Amino acid sequence: MLRFSANLGFLWQELSLPDAIRAAKSAGFDAVECHYPYDTPVEAVRQALAETGLSMLGLNTSRGNVQAGDNGLAALPGREAEARRAIDQAIGYAAAIGAQNVHVMAGKSSGEEARATFIANLRHTCGRASEVGITVLIEPLNSRDAPGYFLQTTDQALDIISAVGAGNIKLMFDCYHIQIMQGDLTQKLEALLGAIGHIQIASVPDRREPDHGEIDYRHIFRFIERLGYDRPIGAEYRPATTTEAGLGWLQAYRS
Repeated sequence: MLRFSANLGFLWQELSLPDAIRAAKSAGFDAVECHYPYDTPVEAVRQALAETGLSMLGLNTSRGNVQAGDNGLAALPGREAEARRAIDQAIGYAAAIGAQNVHVMAGKSSGEEARATFIANLRHTCGRASEVGITVLIEPLNSRDAPGYFLQTTDQALDIISAVGAGNIKLMFDCYHIQIMQGDLTQKLEALLGAIGHIQIASVPDRREPDHGEIDYRHIFRFIERLGYDRPIGAEYRPATTTEAGLGWLQAYRS
């Protein structure tokens, strides 16, 4: 049976991160993950994880100056120092709370110089992450929700991973983004299984609970099980109303 992780960047946003971890445990999730936990004291997160017995699967590097339009820094030529501060911050926080993965946000850019910058920053990340046993993730984002984002397809991600040449960098396979940009999810899941470090889910096109829309997650879940994937799948969707009101999909799968 598959296991599921609550993405606390979207679920239980009305709660503090420690209380959201507790809510995820009460709701029956097997793990948690988050986006930008840096305003929450490390000890408070560690205490909530220890209390619930949940593991923190991962977190993101800072997006930068969101008000100025930033959506990550690692592929932005000329901002390498800022990007590496964000990378070091993420690795330090992840190591302190026992998180398994760090997702490096590329940012809005394009072209060969951006690619070279991203690769150099990822090599730095992989070196630092290897010292503390953390896996580095990169994630293609769809151009509708994240216009101008550097990384948009799985093919591009695999090219970057190959160029980085490290053993601890993997693909974040978000079914929502990949369905919008490329489709053919089962074929891609099977073909890319060895490169995947984490899978995330949400309905398409509205990014709500994974129980409606273009993707039949009943089929996707059965297919993932047949592939032998055994890590928790991240529920990274925006609840239509409250988080609790939208958990019928999880309860239906458990039953």
